[in-house]
Amino acid sequence: MNYHFQAFQQVRKNLYNLLVTTDPKELTLIPDGFNNNVYWNIAHTVATQQLLHYYLSGNPFRIDQYWIETYKKGTLPNLNVSATEIEDLGFLLLETSKILIKDYDADFFPEYTPYTTSFGMELRSIQDAIIFNNMHESLHMGYVLAQKRAILGEKY
Repeated sequence: MNYHFQAFQQVRKNLYNLLVTTDPKELTLIPDGFNNNVYWNIAHTVATQQLLHYYLSGNPFRIDQYWIETYKKGTLPNLNVSATEIEDLGFLLLETSKILIKDYDADFFPEYTPYTTSFGMELRSIQDAIIFNNMHESLHMGYVLAQKRAILGEKY
């Protein structure tokens, strides 16, 4: 799983850099043609990762339930986030990637409830979930990049 963990951490670093280099007003702006914003997409990756890895393996979340309930699939984007919440999200992006690796190495995921994603992928193990999560987070990073281009135009 080493390569998959490297990919996971790289996507998270890229998302972190996008989070901290985007003007806070632009983080919550919903560009024309989109139904969410940069901030929601980034926070959604954290919430979904917890659901795919921890919930489906019968383990407790490693983050506060607030993040799950506010940014899981089907939620609406937050249009007013504080500087503290932005900082907290940045911390969670980087820290939860480290925690997952430690938990995986400690055999924290012996059970896994099979789940078919809305993408049509069947997840049968934590390994499947880790691989799928990388794809999911990369997809949302693409949305973030598209939203930034829509907001900034040719400047981005």
